[in-house]
Amino acid sequence: GGGGGTPAVPHLGIAVDEGDVLPGALRIVRELRPGWEPARVKTKLFTDGITNKLVACYTDEGMADAVLVRVYGRKTELFVDRETELRNFQVLRAHGCAPDLYCAFQNGLCYQFLPGIALGPDHVRDPRIFRLVAQEMARVHAIHANGSLPKPILWQKLHKYLTLVKMDLSPKVSNPSLQQDVPSLEVLEHELAWMKETLSQLGSPVVLCHNDLLCKNIIYDGTQERVRFIDYEYTGYNYQAFDIGNHFNEFAGVKEVDYRLYPSKETQLQWLRSYLHAYKQLTQGERGGAGVAEEELEALYVQVNKFSLASHFLWACWGLIQDKYSTIDFNFLRYAKLRFKQYFKMKPVVTALQISK
Repeated sequence: GGGGGTPAVPHLGIAVDEGDVLPGALRIVRELRPGWEPARVKTKLFTDGITNKLVACYTDEGMADAVLVRVYGRKTELFVDRETELRNFQVLRAHGCAPDLYCAFQNGLCYQFLPGIALGPDHVRDPRIFRLVAQEMARVHAIHANGSLPKPILWQKLHKYLTLVKMDLSPKVSNPSLQQDVPSLEVLEHELAWMKETLSQLGSPVVLCHNDLLCKNIIYDGTQERVRFIDYEYTGYNYQAFDIGNHFNEFAGVKEVDYRLYPSKETQLQWLRSYLHAYKQLTQGERGGAGVAEEELEALYVQVNKFSLASHFLWACWGLIQDKYSTIDFNFLRYAKLRFKQYFKMKPVVTALQISK
């Protein structure tokens, strides 16, 4: 970027074979860390991600010098804009919310390894830790859009995903396993129109959102008493309530989804109180320290739970697309069906919620 902004990220003209990431990762690290003696470089393959392949390369036992090499999953460029991801990475980095970005290569990125633990479903419901998550989300949401009023990414994203799903669900390629528990295209179109009509009228502010705050994308550093978010593939300007509602949905997990883990109203209000307190301090300065009004808290609670529907819908469509293209060992179709099921289960519940005027 101009104006004394972020330095350009070096780009290596190397492509890494998605089926065998280790040799490619080591090749990149040789370029990036020429001083490292190849025989001493250790690698660690992370297996939690379901969009990309991830390897850490390091020489220090404690992984203090680790470089992460992330290789994009097959066909993910269909639903992830890599240029935007790179820009968002640098914006977050400039505001102290992201690790250092070392380089890009043809089908991936290299960046600094953040020390700490990736959160699990037990951590995100622990008040001591969720306070930190709420504060970090406020920190990201408070990043200014250089004077412009950005449009929320949500509707174009949903339309794009639905278009990609259409290519798969067109009657020509009738897929019997989809007929069960996957709504028809007609129903999906109808639901999207209904959401756009309903949710865009709730008055949720548009802020810089992470848009994918599942547990594993949150790194807790106990020495600093701080959390950091990783993976900015879906980052962009969006409704504040979407980012929070999406995170609350993620309390249920990814590999073993259990919606009994969705946070209770009491837990949500505690979380939202921490968030609003931090957000107001960051955006209104001293005036923000005045505390959080109950009406404000209730209103945000209602917005968040309504927007959580859009999150179910988005990731359900995403699952259908991934089911078609991804080589990652994960049951995307089952996941999509679970998200659709939860969408229709929650729709009447959240529709009944009213923002008291």
